Amino acid sequence: MYHIKFILLLVYLLAMPLLLVAQTASISGVVRSETKQKTLPKVDVYLQEMNELQQTNKEGEFRFEALVAGEYTLLFSRNNYQAYTEVINLKKGENKVLTITMKELQIDLPTLEIEAEDVTAIGARKMRDVEGAGIYAAKKSEVVEIENIVANKAVNNAREVYKNVAGLNIWESDGAGLQLSIGARGLDPNRTSNFNTRQNGYDISADALGYPESYYTPPTQALERIEIVRGAASLQFGPQFGGLLNFVFKKGKEDKTLSLTSENTVGSFGLFSTFNSVGGSKKGYNYYGFYQRKQGNAWRPNSQFYQNTAYLHLDKQFSEKLSIGLEYTYMNYLAQQAGGLVDFEFEQDARQSKRARNWFQVNWNLAALHVDYQFSQNTSLNSRSFALLAKREALGNLKPINRPDPLTERDLIEGRYRNFGNETRLIHRYNLGTLPSTFLAGVRYYQGLTNNRQGFASDSTDADFRFLNPNNLEHSEYRFPSRNISFFVENLFNITPKWSLTPGVRFEYIKTASDGYFKSRFTSGGVVLLESKTEDAKENKRSLALLGIGTGYKLRKELEMYANFSQNYRSINFSDLAVVNPNLVVDSLLTDERGFNMDVGIRGHLFQNRLLVDVSLFYLNYQNRIGTGELIITDDLGIQKAVAYRTNIGDARILGAEMYSEFSLWRQLNEEQKIESDLSVFLNTSILDGKYVSGESNFVGNKVELIPPLSLKTGFQFKWKGIGASYQFSYVSAHFSDATNAEQVADATRGLIPTYSVQDVSLSYTHKWLKVQGGINNLLNASYFTRRAAAYPGPGIIPADGRSFYVTVGVAMER
Repeated sequence: MYHIKFILLLVYLLAMPLLLVAQTASISGVVRSETKQKTLPKVDVYLQEMNELQQTNKEGEFRFEALVAGEYTLLFSRNNYQAYTEVINLKKGENKVLTITMKELQIDLPTLEIEAEDVTAIGARKMRDVEGAGIYAAKKSEVVEIENIVANKAVNNAREVYKNVAGLNIWESDGAGLQLSIGARGLDPNRTSNFNTRQNGYDISADALGYPESYYTPPTQALERIEIVRGAASLQFGPQFGGLLNFVFKKGKEDKTLSLTSENTVGSFGLFSTFNSVGGSKKGYNYYGFYQRKQGNAWRPNSQFYQNTAYLHLDKQFSEKLSIGLEYTYMNYLAQQAGGLVDFEFEQDARQSKRARNWFQVNWNLAALHVDYQFSQNTSLNSRSFALLAKREALGNLKPINRPDPLTERDLIEGRYRNFGNETRLIHRYNLGTLPSTFLAGVRYYQGLTNNRQGFASDSTDADFRFLNPNNLEHSEYRFPSRNISFFVENLFNITPKWSLTPGVRFEYIKTASDGYFKSRFTSGGVVLLESKTEDAKENKRSLALLGIGTGYKLRKELEMYANFSQNYRSINFSDLAVVNPNLVVDSLLTDERGFNMDVGIRGHLFQNRLLVDVSLFYLNYQNRIGTGELIITDDLGIQKAVAYRTNIGDARILGAEMYSEFSLWRQLNEEQKIESDLSVFLNTSILDGKYVSGESNFVGNKVELIPPLSLKTGFQFKWKGIGASYQFSYVSAHFSDATNAEQVADATRGLIPTYSVQDVSLSYTHKWLKVQGGINNLLNASYFTRRAAAYPGPGIIPADGRSFYVTVGVAMER
């Protein structure tokens, strides 16, 4: 009864803006060019006190409504024009009308990063309180601005790219950046499956409900920024514990009809990457596209790969109110996998490979349609439809790595994914009393279908992805249809000019099912004595409501305290139950996971924006957590052995501190107030602790797996005129890879991840249309590993890459 009353109260509070009308003040105006004597469209206009960004329309007009009396600062920015700042004292009920004149520059300088208080040299900022079609007030968030980082972008080096995001656990399975595997707060990093992973606001994972793993990683060279919102993102972006990871692509330059870039990279172990893009704007159209080819042999033997990625985006501004855009992404790659090692083999020679017949292949086709409609200056609609047609194939020997490859038939696992979805959001700015507030409502429909097949393939060494008996597979064949309908509401209330409150609620309907068969085979000495086939059909429907609330308090204009609470939920993946793996047994009675995230922190800028700080504490309550234990089974040779057992371990509590700070020791700004020269140091630290507090007695009191007690990244970045340099030191302390807290097992699929540290350095030089960059990853050639795998790309220890070098040469032209 209490929950029902609480939900009704939240719904009432969230619906209030639709019932309220208030007398408010406004600021409006027109922006003109001083030299050309004409109005200027597409000028960025930032209202600093409200954290609100607009662009002028084609008549050069802008308007901010629902304002209270007080002092306001407006920042105006447009490419090729000098930045301009206007300070206004607004009276109660006043409608201030401005005429702004901007001076044209004689040289072409990059656009101002409009939120002046968020400018940093290393590329760190938080999400604004209201940005695009989302509310992010009082949520733990980070934004990685790709242009500002000096890193090995050609191989998506996650250590460098995410250096300003505290608390991430990064798995390094390949040195080419084919797959991104990051987790946070004790969540499994495997293919980033605990984040809701998106591209330009829509899903890109294999199957958001049935198989939420991301086999496709957007090229860093194509990105404008990466947005990360932690567990409190569950109300707007799905109920998962990890939060949101959104890759935002570049667009064509608004003031250029044609821009071309070409970046070519060569590096150690046969690495070659070419990235070529085209973009521009003309007559209301905006376009951007790229093609990337990447290939190499990798650090270990039997690790060759190639990857092709292509993308095309086309936007049309039909009117001031309506814009429609289309996107298409294609990616395919083929990679040989060197397999894992056991502990003593890793100590002997981490580069060795014991598997020469393992291959992995991915094909990804992703399409999206977005419609944006502006009903008024304060009300807008955003709708995104997306579809995925994809396939991944894993081929090789999955038997324990402490046994030699028998050179018999290989296992082939094939997954096909056909998904469709739509997410539509309405955002409305209004005034509650005398203070502005923002209301957000959205609805999401998602339909997925995963087909999973497993059987024998040839005993050869090549990448032959064909079943020997496609009509009578030796292991399993399943269909996994899924459906999800959700409705969510959030409201940002400004209770006072300094204090805000953001309650929210999300309603979910989830239906997952499985239909197919699996086979059990009893063998002796490699001879099949008995084979049984089990038909299997299941269906699971559930409805639930998730509640959350956040609050923020501005200690000063550039510094705020925040706190939030949000419930989370993760449904089991039927696809987990369908793979036959001799190193892993999955409990057929797995149940869904529930819990909540809490954050409290302080963030902002000090010392005239030279110091950026974001320090937060979190508490994660994880009920019915699925983890890996131990089970004794009898193998094909009649020998008893311990294998990993995936089951609901019990309830876990995870808490910790996540801290990021960046200090500019020296800085110079250009005429556009953008950083021209800078020397900055940064420190990224997380201190974590996790423990099982209830559940199976074997695990109560154990440490939660995948939680490094201490993670640290520190270094500096230097920028002077066209010269850039960066240095980074990364440290991760020892932690367990499974819930048994085993330090070592015979097949190396479970055990301790030892403490490791690694260093990276990069240098760059830019002059007009030319850019040259080079660097060394793993500078001191440290020998370490970040994961133990029960399946591909293992099984066993997956060594991280040793020292490698790279050089990138880029050219650009535009008109």
